[in-house]
Amino acid sequence: MARKPRANADKLKRRDKSELRGRMSNFLMFLPNLAKLLGRLLRDARVPTAEKALFLGAIIYFVMPVDIIPDIFPFIGQVDDIYLISLTLLRLVNRTDDGIVREHWSGGGDIVALADSIAGIAPIFLPKRVTRVISSKVEMAPAGEVLRSITEKGKPLVREVPDPETGSVIEAETAV
Repeated sequence: MARKPRANADKLKRRDKSELRGRMSNFLMFLPNLAKLLGRLLRDARVPTAEKALFLGAIIYFVMPVDIIPDIFPFIGQVDDIYLISLTLLRLVNRTDDGIVREHWSGGGDIVALADSIAGIAPIFLPKRVTRVISSKVEMAPAGEVLRSITEKGKPLVREVPDPETGSVIEAETAV
């Protein structure tokens, strides 16, 4: 009789490992489709330029050797890079027209619904300032300012768009 609980525990462990392998396999199959989607969105002229610029800025930050948290610290040094890329990717998908995103998605399921659900959950776990960055509307600075920002430090390439009714920057609503 003592063997039955142990046998059940072994079955549960095998089932858990099998589920974990299945999830990992699904995630690994998701990554190539996500990379294709990104490449297609970055080449599509219908995708907002400001969103492309933010994502490319995150990629440049990832590649640059100077970070907020240096990459020489194992694990934590890479987390800030991955975090920034993930947030700008989520923003890129959420700020692009749903039809365009679906047109470029070659994977299974609805990528727009997945991004919406992640964006809906994010305010619960993220600081309010980060949530505001995800949800606020931005635009590229005028061409003259972009050129000036190359020579003058402190000039933004991307800026938040104020609410047309109040004139203030639109704050993100957080649902807790």
